[in-house]
Amino acid sequence: MSAWIILAVLLALVAVLVLWAVGVFNRLVSLRNRFKNAYSQIDVQLTRRYDLIPNLVETTKAYLSHERGTLEAVIAARGAAVTAQSRVGGDPSNTAALQGLLGAEGALTGALGRLMMVTEAYPQLKADTTIKALMDELSGTENRIAFARQAYNDAVMVYNTEREQVPGNIVAGFGNFTPATLWELENTAARVAPVVKF
Repeated sequence: MSAWIILAVLLALVAVLVLWAVGVFNRLVSLRNRFKNAYSQIDVQLTRRYDLIPNLVETTKAYLSHERGTLEAVIAARGAAVTAQSRVGGDPSNTAALQGLLGAEGALTGALGRLMMVTEAYPQLKADTTIKALMDELSGTENRIAFARQAYNDAVMVYNTEREQVPGNIVAGFGNFTPATLWELENTAARVAPVVKF
């Protein structure tokens, strides 16, 4: 009879251990999905930004024909950012691809900042209603990107904390839960959103 009691206790302990591991695993899956969803919000705003840039450049070309280098830098930076975004492919857990996107985004933000500074010198450009509308859209998009980036970083922080703490780190090792990368801008010039003034 005592053998049956010991076996029952062991089975109960195994069942509790399995249920505990399943609970921790499911929590990590939920947190990973949350930070991936937060990245998708950034992805939407980046696509919006990339769609606005060609319109802005095309509209300003007539006014800034002698500022060709600035316009070409914006177009090149946009192209690099679009390529980097496609490499991430909606999966922010691909750390190398995400780092490439962060670098490309820093370069694009810097190029846009230079374009904004150049437009300040042209009163007729600032008065153009099409350019003003595009600048307003771009400014709003930059704000949305900043909010989405904050939500993403918050979700990454919760996920990384959970996977690094006991008991999450035990299950994370077996479940291949890799660390997530925070969305941080690389250079200090890119840390300031472009100022749009009219």
